[in-house]
Amino acid sequence: MLGYDNAGMNCGSRCSSCCLPMVMVLLAAYFLLSIFIYLLAQFHQYQVVGRALPSPSDEHPKIFRMKLWATNEVRAKSKFWYFLRKLKKVKKSNGQVLAINEIFEKKPTTIKNFGIWLRYQSRTGYHNMYKEYRDTTLNGAVEQMYTEMASRHRVRHPCIQIIKTATIPSKLCKRENTKQFHDSKIKFPLVNRKVRPPTRKLKTTFKASRPNVFM
Repeated sequence: MLGYDNAGMNCGSRCSSCCLPMVMVLLAAYFLLSIFIYLLAQFHQYQVVGRALPSPSDEHPKIFRMKLWATNEVRAKSKFWYFLRKLKKVKKSNGQVLAINEIFEKKPTTIKNFGIWLRYQSRTGYHNMYKEYRDTTLNGAVEQMYTEMASRHRVRHPCIQIIKTATIPSKLCKRENTKQFHDSKIKFPLVNRKVRPPTRKLKTTFKASRPNVFM
């Protein structure tokens, strides 16, 4: 015969009050986990410096520096060895990383036009492409590029190689989606305006008539 906990079986109406703290803890844990996953998925710009190991034939090997985007330092070093192996025939087994640094935006509160030259692999072959984005940081523009390439062309981010990035002045921008914001008198409609009382005395919990928030 199986044994049961009488206190747990006779909980009755108290069951909801017992489970509520547990549900709140699970929701908080899920929220923190989603934030952690989002931060891990964000792309950062890294500068990786490396070279081949010194040998008797070459005591002072050439040093290579590369700027690339990755979600963390481990993946940045992996990308560094991937490109260095293809370009300069230097593998991770016979090379060393001298330094790795994250590069931050100088003015992260100023909107800018970014141009990105890239090369990607599709189902049929390799293609070159030029993209323009408006963002406050270059990392944000790269994030937009990866999102757009995944949605428009079904390209996974390992299949994308960023060739060059640059800050483009307004007069040299090519894409209409970017040029439409280069108007000093641009206006955006307020489709949902919340009317607030001018003083605290006029604030009421209930209204006699339903307010019209669409302007």
